[in-house]
Amino acid sequence: MTSTAPDPSPGVRPLTRPRRLRPGDRAVIVSPSGPVERVHLEAGAAILREWGLDVEYAPHVLAVHPTLDYLAGEDAVRARDLQDAWCDPSVAAVICSRGGYGAQRMTGLLDWEAMRAAGPKVFVGYSDITVLHEAFATRLGLATVHGPMPATPVFVKETAALTRLRRMLLEPETVTTLTSPGARTLVPGRATGVTLGGCVSLLAGDLGSPVARPSAAGGILLIEDVGEEAYRLDRSLSQLLNAGWLDGVAGVALGSWKDSEPYEVVRAVALDRLGPLGVPVVEELGFGHGPDPLTMPLGIRATLDADAATLICEEPALR
Repeated sequence: MTSTAPDPSPGVRPLTRPRRLRPGDRAVIVSPSGPVERVHLEAGAAILREWGLDVEYAPHVLAVHPTLDYLAGEDAVRARDLQDAWCDPSVAAVICSRGGYGAQRMTGLLDWEAMRAAGPKVFVGYSDITVLHEAFATRLGLATVHGPMPATPVFVKETAALTRLRRMLLEPETVTTLTSPGARTLVPGRATGVTLGGCVSLLAGDLGSPVARPSAAGGILLIEDVGEEAYRLDRSLSQLLNAGWLDGVAGVALGSWKDSEPYEVVRAVALDRLGPLGVPVVEELGFGHGPDPLTMPLGIRATLDADAATLICEEPALR
């Protein structure tokens, strides 16, 4: 089965790519979602500094909300840290410390016009940061990086994940074909489109918000999640299907499903909900919450070859 992506203009279109990072570039770590442990933050920042980046912390990166301890500070504070870092002309990259929960609460507090005027910069994160990836796409027209975050346990381990992230940020032309040892065909075929995605529960939960993308038409959808039961995954996929959000999607790549139900159950749900779309689907591509995740470019043209279980970047993630 072969799927040809429709004209991406009705839905997903290629986005502006920021320039690659260089040694000496200033990067600011922000906490737009959950609270951060200092020991993890400092260990992760030390690795970024080893790459030659000039790493600083946003003023409230270690804050905790006074009554809702699952948030890294009050909404206005988290939004201000992100906006101030983005609008600082000396900053080349804004890197999220971790995910958790909270990004949805602050998207309406950001001055998107001011952030657009600041120009393209590198933005990195995943998990709850899915909401911001979508917002940066719709409000800034900006390609972003779905990758490991410095205040998470996976970041401070010496794994191939860090090498892949470093290459994506500093040597993006060396990242051409993305795959993993467990990747395999769920639905055969080959399709070209524009990458988008993240946590499927957040994509579903953000439908209808002012910053949500209206459609995944023309897109290569990358989805994963953590701690999901089968019925909740079914609900998220069904919501996207019922809303028509998946109409015209070119292909789908499934990442990791850490701490979810046994994979054969997840696989059955994915096949039941996504199989009828008639587009190529790759499973276990290895991005997301797993122990050694791939770094994925969002907003660039790519080819999903489900038969070979690969995602081929048609252009570097960064200029």
